[in-house]
Amino acid sequence: MLLAALLSGCSAVPWIGGEKDPTPPTPIDKKLTQEVSPRVLWKTRIGKGTRERQLRLIPVLADGKLFAADPAGRVVAVSPADGRVLWEYKTERKARIPFSGGPAVADGTLVVGSSNGDLLALSSRDGTLKWRIRLGSEILAVPLIVNDLVVVHTIDDSVYGIALADGSERWRYDYPAPVLTLRGSSTPAEADGGVIVGLAGGRLLYLELEQGMPVWELTITPPRGRSELDRIADIDADPVVVGNIAYVATYNGDLAAVDIAAGMILWRRELSAHAGLTADGSALYVTDSEDNLWAAEPTDGAGLWRQEGLLHRRLTAPALSGNALVVGDIDGYLHLVSRRDGRMLGYTRVAKDRIGHRPVVANGIVYIYANDGTLAAVRINAAAGDQAGDQAPAAAAASATQD
Repeated sequence: MLLAALLSGCSAVPWIGGEKDPTPPTPIDKKLTQEVSPRVLWKTRIGKGTRERQLRLIPVLADGKLFAADPAGRVVAVSPADGRVLWEYKTERKARIPFSGGPAVADGTLVVGSSNGDLLALSSRDGTLKWRIRLGSEILAVPLIVNDLVVVHTIDDSVYGIALADGSERWRYDYPAPVLTLRGSSTPAEADGGVIVGLAGGRLLYLELEQGMPVWELTITPPRGRSELDRIADIDADPVVVGNIAYVATYNGDLAAVDIAAGMILWRRELSAHAGLTADGSALYVTDSEDNLWAAEPTDGAGLWRQEGLLHRRLTAPALSGNALVVGDIDGYLHLVSRRDGRMLGYTRVAKDRIGHRPVVANGIVYIYANDGTLAAVRINAAAGDQAGDQAPAAAAASATQD
C-alpha cells in the first residue's frame, strides 16, 4: 500500500513521473542580442541516456579527467580537452547495474550508486573495480566523499557512512520517510566536521561523521495544505554551505538559512524549489519550481532580482561562471544570465534532449550531460561575461524584475 501511494503521488506530478508538463515552456527569445556567445567545443555520447527517469547522474571533473556514468551500467573517463574516452567500465549484459547517483571522485577512487542500491568503487586512474556493496534502497543522490568516508543518502532517507578503502559499513542512520515524497534525494553537504542532509517532509539533519549520530534536526518547512500532494515538503535541492551557514530550499516550502553551530534557523522566506541553488560572496541564486531564477540577499533572503523569461523550461540549478549564471533546460539549451541584475546574456543549444542537472564549470568551460546521453563541453567567453556583468542594465533586461 505504501509503494502504491508513493507511485501514485509521483505520477500525479508531471515532472516527477516523466510526463510532459501541461504548461508549455516559454519560447526561446531568438531576437535576444547576445552579449556572451557560448561555443560548443566537443560533444560525445555516453550510452542511450536516462530516458526521462529522474536520476542524479552528474559529470565530475577530477584528477585531470571528466567522469560520467550511464544508467545502462557504464562508467567512462574522458579527456576534458576533446572528449576522447580514456577508459570505460562496463557491467556484464546479463547483470547490468543501473547507475543512478554519482559519480564522486577523491583520492584516486570513484564511487557511484545504482537504482538497485549497489554502491561501487572504481580506480579513477584506469576504472578497475575496487569493491561493490549493496545498500538497503535506491541511490538517487551523488555520494559525498569526506576524508576516508563515503556518505550516501538513499531514497528511503537512510544515510550511510561507508569506508572508502574497502566498502565496509561504519554507521547507518535511518529516518522514517513520509507516505508521499518526491522521487529524489538531496546530496549531503560537508560542514564543520559533519554533514548536512536534506530529508523528505521538509527536515534538515546534521550528523557527526565518527558514528553518524545526529547533532540536531530542524523542520525547515512543515507539511501544509489539505491534500497529500499539497503537503509534500521535501528537500531535494542540495544544501549549500557557506562558512558556518547552511542554505536550503524545500519544494512547496521555503528558502532558509541555518546557523550550523547553533542548529537554529536564521531566516526563512516562502519559495518553492527542488532543482537547487548556489551562492557566492554576495548573493544566493535559486531556480524555483516555476523556473524563475532568483537572486536573494544571504543575510535575510530579501529578493535582489527575478528573471521570468525562462518560465516552465524545467531549468537546472544555476552554476557560476565568471559574472554569469549558467542553467540548462528541457530542450538542451544552455542559458547565461547576469549575476548582477538577472538580464539574459546569451544561449546556445547543446543537446536535443533535456539537460537534467546543474552544469559543471571549470576554468571557463561548462560541461553538461543531457538526458539523451550527450556529454559536451562549452566555452564561455569569460572576458565578455565579466564586461557584461559590469554594465548597466540594458533593454534586454526587461523581463528581469526587481523583487
